[in-house]
Amino acid sequence: MVSLVRSTESFRDRSGEIYVDGGRIYRSVNAAAASSYEILKDWAFFENAQAAGFYIGGEEVDVGLLGRASGDPRYLVEHPRLSFVSYPYEWSFAQLKAAALLHLDLQIFALDRGVVLSDASAYNVQFIGARPVFIDLLSFRPYREGEYWTGQRQFSEQFLNPLLMRSLLGITHNAWFRGRLEGIPASDLAALIPLIRKFSWNLLWHVVLPSHLQRAAGRRAVDTAPGPLRPLPKNVYRRMLLSLRNFIDRLKPADDAPSAWRDYADDNIYVAGEIERKRGIVTEFAGKLRPRSLWDIGCNTGAYAELAIQAGARHVIGLDSDPQSLDRAFQRALDRSLPLIALHVDAANPSPGQGWNEAERKSLKARADGDALLALAFVHHLAIGRNIPLDWVLQWLVDLAPRGLIEFVPKDDPTVRRMLALREDIFDDYSEAAFATSLGRLARIERVEAISQSGRKVYWYDRT
Repeated sequence: MVSLVRSTESFRDRSGEIYVDGGRIYRSVNAAAASSYEILKDWAFFENAQAAGFYIGGEEVDVGLLGRASGDPRYLVEHPRLSFVSYPYEWSFAQLKAAALLHLDLQIFALDRGVVLSDASAYNVQFIGARPVFIDLLSFRPYREGEYWTGQRQFSEQFLNPLLMRSLLGITHNAWFRGRLEGIPASDLAALIPLIRKFSWNLLWHVVLPSHLQRAAGRRAVDTAPGPLRPLPKNVYRRMLLSLRNFIDRLKPADDAPSAWRDYADDNIYVAGEIERKRGIVTEFAGKLRPRSLWDIGCNTGAYAELAIQAGARHVIGLDSDPQSLDRAFQRALDRSLPLIALHVDAANPSPGQGWNEAERKSLKARADGDALLALAFVHHLAIGRNIPLDWVLQWLVDLAPRGLIEFVPKDDPTVRRMLALREDIFDDYSEAAFATSLGRLARIERVEAISQSGRKVYWYDRT
């Protein structure tokens, strides 16, 4: 029996709503958008955009499934369900850049077929592994001769400006974007950029001028209407999109010096044979469970996630807070077509429920039901690095998935000694005995594997 529930994330769009029924996803097309939908359907635009790899696709189903839904729905489309929904404030620079290029490529593809996007929301892009895909069919409508790009400001705030923060200033966009869900205004970015750097054509056009216009609009009297705009030729519209695409394609992070953790997978404290022992445990674990969805907490560049996928994991959600490691994890997933999405998340402050009524953007835990978990060389970063009680860390991890591998790193380990070198050791409760006792209260400890001379051990737990 179908029982559709309206999603809390779709209320802003008056053209239609998102509905869920268990594992199935539907989008309604209300009367206001029905005409545009019918035209684009007759043009075979949706199927062509899907065939080109831009659009997620969907299949029209009986609108009667909605019953007495609001908005006068005329059509109902079922979409493929994504393995995981992520948000732009969780994406690495490389992911956000890929999403921006996808959006512009889709716009050019659409414009060539007499279609435009009515908005430029980054939330309309999702990732299947490392491949970005557009998910909102209601953003498409027929092109009107002479019209301007109505989504330009939104594109700048949600794609361009966050990328420029990292490219020009070496500042990651994640915390800023999470604090302002609509993106980063041109006025904020312009205030950060040194004057001498503002005299490039692209920055003048995309940052400085929009910032000036925003300030001018704020000073304009409420009853002052702007004058009519001259029609914009379609070929100029297209060239503008292509120019912006080429500009974004050349952007690179300014902070390109190796971070403390970018090369950790290749340069670490393990000696000969220890890495292979650890890799073998991960391979055995993933091969035995073959999880549908696996968390990799502290995923670094995705090396262990790749091992788990090769052994049978169907999808991996990686979390890390090192920007350069995440860019490399994204490139790994892209190069090898891995079902891995690696996200910028501070485990001590993971993404909460946000937006209207704290439900418009769901919390990290609310978006995935993990079957299994890897937390390798991770616990000490929270327990010692962030002063979070050891038993709290373990409780959080075990709550994420019923089975997992958690690595314990003792105080004698060189990594922990470095962490404690410049601070007082106040962590009397941080010991292997305390670790084993706390984990044993939460789940059954299946196995314990020693993996290094320094005393590192991997605990295999099961709470089912």
